[in-house]
Amino acid sequence: MVFSSVGFLFFFLPLVLAFYFVVPFKYKNAVLLLFSLIFYAWGEPRYILLMILSILANYGYGIRIEAAGRRQGRRRLVLTSAIVVNLGLLGFYKYANFFVDIVNAALHTSFHPDPVPLPVGISFYTFHALSYLIDVYRRTEAAQRNLFRLSLYITFFPQLVAGPIIRYHDVAAQLRKRVFASVQFAEGIQRFIMGLAKKILLANPLGAVADELFTSPAGDLSTASAWIGIVAYTCQIYFDFSGYSDMAIGLAKMFGFEFKENFNYPYISGSISEFWRRWHISLGSWFRDYVYIPLGGSRTATWKVYRNLLIVWALTGFWHGASWTFMAWGAYYGVLIALEKAGLEKLLRRIYPLNHIAVLLLVMVGWVFFRADDFGYATRYLGAMFDIRGRDLLDAHALGLLSLNWIYFAAAVLAAVPIYPRLVRLRLSPSLVRLRTAILFVLHFLMFGEVILYLINSTYNPFLYFRF
Repeated sequence: MVFSSVGFLFFFLPLVLAFYFVVPFKYKNAVLLLFSLIFYAWGEPRYILLMILSILANYGYGIRIEAAGRRQGRRRLVLTSAIVVNLGLLGFYKYANFFVDIVNAALHTSFHPDPVPLPVGISFYTFHALSYLIDVYRRTEAAQRNLFRLSLYITFFPQLVAGPIIRYHDVAAQLRKRVFASVQFAEGIQRFIMGLAKKILLANPLGAVADELFTSPAGDLSTASAWIGIVAYTCQIYFDFSGYSDMAIGLAKMFGFEFKENFNYPYISGSISEFWRRWHISLGSWFRDYVYIPLGGSRTATWKVYRNLLIVWALTGFWHGASWTFMAWGAYYGVLIALEKAGLEKLLRRIYPLNHIAVLLLVMVGWVFFRADDFGYATRYLGAMFDIRGRDLLDAHALGLLSLNWIYFAAAVLAAVPIYPRLVRLRLSPSLVRLRTAILFVLHFLMFGEVILYLINSTYNPFLYFRF
């Protein structure tokens, strides 16, 4: 089940809200847990048992880590065992086929086991569990003795299958007690509708353009078509994933939870490092706090700083998928950020405002590897973008795509810069504030109506990050 489906909008969500607000507070977590399990089982019934077993194992690991007390060796042993089990499950389901292909290529063997299907959201809920265990190990949080609360933390349906990655210490207190306010609920509805509109009205039509071009032979693309394809995908992945995060944050607000932001207008960044402080913030901060800093972070020898960066970015690429293109994408950003540490960032700042254009170009090159099905196609697609020898610069196909979709590209550009939040934060007189509130209400109402019309008339509705 996806948030942008008619079944979720008009059946699941109203039902869970009705039950949630009818029952006393002591039963609210139980209601959310039950509906979260139903939500997951709706799309992945065969893997619901796997997730339940994972929760039970991590519940036990947390208690055992805390019970070890001051015996640091014992605490470390239990945590190591928990990490091995969690990453072992993730590795088996997400990377088994990839490693079999590597073995076949290296040893010239022909092992062909049945493909292992990928449980939806396993990368996210594994990182949720590890966050909890590491927080307990570091004594920043006590082990959760209430199994229902820990289960809800891991399975809470707004963030279950595509994030954002919620850190345990950020919601531990909210699992015990929450304050419900009509203002918070209204903000949640607005945020959900905004995310839904990003996904349906921008990501979907631009995604259709990107799919058309990225499924065409790269050698048949004109230079303009190749650039239209990567610009469309650059917009699609941002509005798809940030839209999902907006919907998750909005849904959480409706139930009294406050999640941290996951995106902060990354395409206005002036450096690659800044881009990753604004893009998928929850993933970047997870790797920073649980991998980069324990390795020594930036407070170590210079060569170790670069080593740490390359390790983190290799893991970031691998986390996204079992493919050489994701590995290349991770290595690409590791090298770029290492170069920025070595002085490239200062150079970019000196060429303001051209640094913003340079960053966008570098990001789009990275997205080619992220979108391409294999490394060979990625290199050929880059050739179509930059190698104009014997290739049309502009053809009828490119002109046709622009004429049909220019309004989506224009709207995407406007929505990718922080115009809306600045308008909302403008200090106005009371009468103008009321006018702005009325306008925003009408705007959200119209966006929701347009979304419903789209859903009724279209079957194209993928979520990119469900594959992770």
